[in-house]
This record gives sequence, C-alpha cells and structure tokens, in this order.
Amino acid sequence: MLNDLPPQAFLRRDTAPDAEFYRFERLVTHIDPAAVAAVTQLYRQFFLPGGDLLDLMSSWVSHLPPEQVYGRVAGLGMNMDELAHNPRLTERTVQDLNQQPTLPYADASFDAAGICVSVQYLTQPVAVFQELRRVLRPGAPLVVTFSNRCFPDKAIYAWQTLDDGGHVQLVQHYFAAAGFGPAEVFAHRPRVGDPLYGVVAAVPQALIHSLERV
Repeated sequence: MLNDLPPQAFLRRDTAPDAEFYRFERLVTHIDPAAVAAVTQLYRQFFLPGGDLLDLMSSWVSHLPPEQVYGRVAGLGMNMDELAHNPRLTERTVQDLNQQPTLPYADASFDAAGICVSVQYLTQPVAVFQELRRVLRPGAPLVVTFSNRCFPDKAIYAWQTLDDGGHVQLVQHYFAAAGFGPAEVFAHRPRVGDPLYGVVAAVPQALIHSLERV
C-alpha cells in the first residue's frame, strides 16, 4: 500500500512549521469520554505495571490507567506548557518529529509506547515507527490509537482521503514497513459518539535476539 502512494500523500495543506501551530497550549481532549476510556483500556491491557513507557506525541494528559503505577514515563510532544500539565510524565521533551524523526533515547529503553490520536500528522511515519522499534525492548508493544477527528490542515493528505478502515490499513502498513510483528486491531464503534481504533504490534523477539548474537 505504501509503495502505491504518491509522495504528495504525506504532504499537508498547512506547510508552515509545526512549531507555529503548536506554540499555544490546548488543554482539551480531542475525543469524547467513551473514546478516552477505550484508549485507557488498551493501555491497561498492554502496558504492564512498573514498566518504562514512552508517550509519543504527548500532551497534557496521557490517558494512562489511574490505578496503575509505572516506572519511567517519558513524554515527547510539541508544547512544553502542555507537557508540564501532565502529572503522569517523569520526563518531558519537545521535538518536531516531522523535522527530526530520530528519537532522543537509547536502544531498548522502553517496555511499551503509545501514540494517541496523533499518527495522522506524521509526514515521515515509517521513519518514526522504525525509531520506535529501536527504542522498544524485545516483545514491547506499540499502541497506536486514532479516531475520525483531526486538524485538517495538519493531517497528511492520505489520511484525509481514507475512511476508518483505510486508516487502520495504513497504520498496519506503517508497522509492517518498520519491521514490527503482526498487528492486532481493536475497535470502539458506538452508535453515538466518537469511534476509537487501536492498532497494536510488538517488536519481534527473534529480531532482537539475532541482533544480539551479531
């Protein structure tokens, strides 16, 4: 699927630097409470208590299960004021992944990672997913959640031309192109309210072991 997409599929209507768009904090949630609860349930299922987590494209709230205690919770986002409001983060980094997709973390640093309702804004998604595979530990899951909402000027053109099923397939292809294992798909589709989709895949154990033998 990715090979069939033209280069302009990963462009956006608003070509100004993202730092300008995100310079003002937005202390709001972009999905309704039921969709937020669906995100939290996925995190409850895949993020083990005590683990080291990476909240990529983070904001003022991480939607982590309130009853769970984690070790390191690193948040990387676009606005330091938003990150400063997030009480679950143990460290905070501002970085524009569309300008610099290389993550500022050592190999195999995290037990799990999440991207919540933001994957549609990545202009170099495979490069970012490859970096996520690098910084995750053997068997560690990456949980990517999204709805049908977005900032149209900042979402890539490919995202805007696809329906919900197409979004799921596109994210699955990101995982596959970056070398993750098979992806699972989860769906919250209420009659009224925001849908929420989750695509989850893990770093293959065999890949890590082969790298260690070398």
